[in-house]
Amino acid sequence: MAAKQVYWKDKVDKDMATFLTMRIAGQLDARWGDWFDGLEIHLLPDGNTELSGSVVDQAALYGLLNRARDLGLTLLAVAVESVELSDSPDSHPR
Repeated sequence: MAAKQVYWKDKVDKDMATFLTMRIAGQLDARWGDWFDGLEIHLLPDGNTELSGSVVDQAALYGLLNRARDLGLTLLAVAVESVELSDSPDSHPR
């Protein structure tokens, strides 16, 4: 089981964080987690992979998308959402 990712309050809006979910075609090995800035890698039953986690800003988002492009991955879906944080450092938006 993957370690629970901790979300923290950002400098712009202290009660919000940005959460990314990216679905790619095929199975991506867990060792690529560091390449994608520690996003959690979930192998899906349909044979695809979902990467998810927080991103600090839009530049970081574009960096992750560029890495997927550089690896020749096929993007199936990308969702970016702002999530409200609780005061607990162990809060998780999902």
